[in-house]
Amino acid sequence: MTRRANWWRLAAAWMLAAAAMVAPAGSAQAADGGTVPPSMPNGFGLTQVDTAKGSATNFSLTVTTPEVAGEQHIKIILPGGYYDDPARRYPVMYFLHGSPDDPIQQNYPALSMSDSMITVIPDGGARGWYANWLDQKTAAGAQNWENFHLKQVIPYIDANLRTIPTRKARAVAGVSMGGFGAFRYAQARPDLFSQTASLSGDIDLSVRSMHLRLAVVASLIDAQGAICGSVSGVCDPKDSPYRPGVDSDAAFGSPYPVFNADRRWNEVDPSQHMDRLKAGGVGVSLYVGNGGGSPTDIEFWLEGAAKHVRNAMDALGMSYHYVNYGDGSGWGTLCNGGHNAGCWEESLRDLIPRLERSFAS
Repeated sequence: MTRRANWWRLAAAWMLAAAAMVAPAGSAQAADGGTVPPSMPNGFGLTQVDTAKGSATNFSLTVTTPEVAGEQHIKIILPGGYYDDPARRYPVMYFLHGSPDDPIQQNYPALSMSDSMITVIPDGGARGWYANWLDQKTAAGAQNWENFHLKQVIPYIDANLRTIPTRKARAVAGVSMGGFGAFRYAQARPDLFSQTASLSGDIDLSVRSMHLRLAVVASLIDAQGAICGSVSGVCDPKDSPYRPGVDSDAAFGSPYPVFNADRRWNEVDPSQHMDRLKAGGVGVSLYVGNGGGSPTDIEFWLEGAAKHVRNAMDALGMSYHYVNYGDGSGWGTLCNGGHNAGCWEESLRDLIPRLERSFAS
């Protein structure tokens, strides 16, 4: 009797959980006549700190989660006609920002151009690197960004908005640090995403792109704050977005290629695992410039990383969409080939219609 009673209690709990997950997807409607953001209750480990800010179709949430220290933002952009047809569901693009940016600052006009797709921009931290850090006991506190995004944000969005909750209707794209995150997430979970895109991404962290690996290290140890502190009058170390500095090994272990000490860096390096995208049937888009040929622009170095990834895809016989816009000539009026928002806006104007066609096919 006890075993059967426990089974029924478990079954009832499952049904209640399922109802809690499904009901909000049909009930999240804009309040106050469609002028303010919809109500999205807490769940999946996410707790809202305040009411949503913004309009009914372009708003941000502030949440806390045990997976990541501090308060995090999630920006959501809904199609203009989202509230017109309560039965219609939409595919989702998860857009990952760069370092040391924030979801609120992702104001590319192209992100609001779609009438057939939801865009979600989760916080990735100033230097979270879209990873569950190896060391969770640093001064930065909990840093499980992958858990936050893949195990909390995605199911939360599917439960509260009218999404099409399948891999076919889900894409992940990102700029700079977010380009790394987009490729890495698609490689780790091809069951979640059918498309991935890197815009000027740090997508080669192998020893052949050691300068990019060391750029990640610089963000971890707060090299910017150290430089500020050693050069009087130039800047205040307290203004560094990478505070507090942590050990260079905090995220991925030792970055130094001695006796395989950097094995974790190689494991998360997108350039060495493009076969996972091929095996998973994930569509790949890759955008990069050349920084105007200037080594002082990080885009100059990212061009080499993108070429390494393209060569890896060619060796695997993969199909992909690759754009090297060089110095920006012919790539719209906003791009000069550098590592900047103007070039990313032009790339998004190319990417988003392509994702829409993929979702609709």
